[in-house]
Amino acid sequence: MRIMITGATSGIGYQLAMAYAEKGHQVIACGRNQARLEELVSQSVNITSLCFDLTQYQNYPDLKESLDILIFNAGDCEYIDDSLNFDAKMFERVIKINLISVAYGLEKWLKHINKKGRLVLVSSSAALLPLPRAEAYGTSKAGLTYLSKTLAISLKEHEINVTTVHPGFVDTPLTQKNNFPMPMLINSKDAASKIIRGIDKEKSEINFPTVFVLLMKCFSFLPLSIWQRLASRMV
Repeated sequence: MRIMITGATSGIGYQLAMAYAEKGHQVIACGRNQARLEELVSQSVNITSLCFDLTQYQNYPDLKESLDILIFNAGDCEYIDDSLNFDAKMFERVIKINLISVAYGLEKWLKHINKKGRLVLVSSSAALLPLPRAEAYGTSKAGLTYLSKTLAISLKEHEINVTTVHPGFVDTPLTQKNNFPMPMLINSKDAASKIIRGIDKEKSEINFPTVFVLLMKCFSFLPLSIWQRLASRMV
């Protein structure tokens, strides 16, 4: 199989690229860190790379190859600590990398997915519930989840399957910046394994850790006023 992965230079994306290459699949690893991409390529003859900035529409490369799996994994997280003095530029940065860049990639590459192939969008469990300080990150991931589930319907006629991924806390360079407790934290290699197993099983939704995401979904059924009181204690 030929698999394309964005955000492949660290964290979950890096582990996905390595795992698929070790299984003998051809991997196209995308990122903007040339040194990290070269390091990745040096570890397997099954990996090739594309170095470009996902937030720059004009930089998106055209593909000659067809794809069996296209995984949109790249993302970033910044928090809004003072909602009264809302930081619109920061909000724009997060939305652009987490959501708009996916639209750029869809325009360029979606048509290259083979029939019976799979589109995978890595969202977040933060999409399931409004969380303090996550106005930018949560909005982008909620939008990504909606986009993924909508595409799952509209791409059926083209015989392209869609998977939405909702990870909980995963130990990556992104979450290592967090200064708050991260319950049920797992490492990025385990996260990649769970994603690959879910894709192999042709799951439309992959949630992990199971208990953490189940709790998030249960909280989402609470009346909003009750959840707001609970969430305010997290600030």
